[in-house]
Amino acid sequence: MTGDRDVIIAGGGRVGFAAAELLADRGHDITIIERDEQVIESIADKWVATLITGDATDPALIEQAGIESADVVAALTGEAGLNLAVCLAASELSPDIRTVARIDSETGDSYTRFVDGIVFPERAGARVAVNEISGSDVTTLSDVPGPLEIMHIRVAEGAPAAGKQLSEVRFPAGSVVVSDDGGSQIARSDTELIPGNQYFVAVEPNVADEVMNLLRG
Repeated sequence: MTGDRDVIIAGGGRVGFAAAELLADRGHDITIIERDEQVIESIADKWVATLITGDATDPALIEQAGIESADVVAALTGEAGLNLAVCLAASELSPDIRTVARIDSETGDSYTRFVDGIVFPERAGARVAVNEISGSDVTTLSDVPGPLEIMHIRVAEGAPAAGKQLSEVRFPAGSVVVSDDGGSQIARSDTELIPGNQYFVAVEPNVADEVMNLLRG
């Protein structure tokens, strides 16, 4: 998202408010619609957005939030069905608006027929947890949607691929070394996998173990 945007967020809970804080820090104008008055009260002192109390599926409330001038509506409540309803109502009121819905299942492809983007916070949270558990030698980018992993892997001394060029290593189908250690250029056939250096690798889950064995041993 580039430039200052007007963003309406349905849901002021953990995910909604955290998103609002990040967006506000980047200079965007945020309006939060939240039906729980206690939640509204709890975030009112941490002002980062215009707050509206009520049901975000109510078209009148969406209009009150400024749907006609908004760029994005993000429905981030804990109820996937409600989030879809908010996005559908927003699209009806403002056909060109971008809609984003929080879902409660990794298999959310059916939602893409009705919304522009989907969010599954639990998977992102799991990736962050794995990064902390694994330490700095292997990290997974936490904001990549879907099952594909973009991993930052440090090549271990003595690993099967250590010291070899990419052309000399048979990586499994479903994996691609994306960039060199510094991320300054796309990896090529003559890119050397230097022990101690880290490389970005795109990996499908079913071949992650094989890739880790090649680079970590």
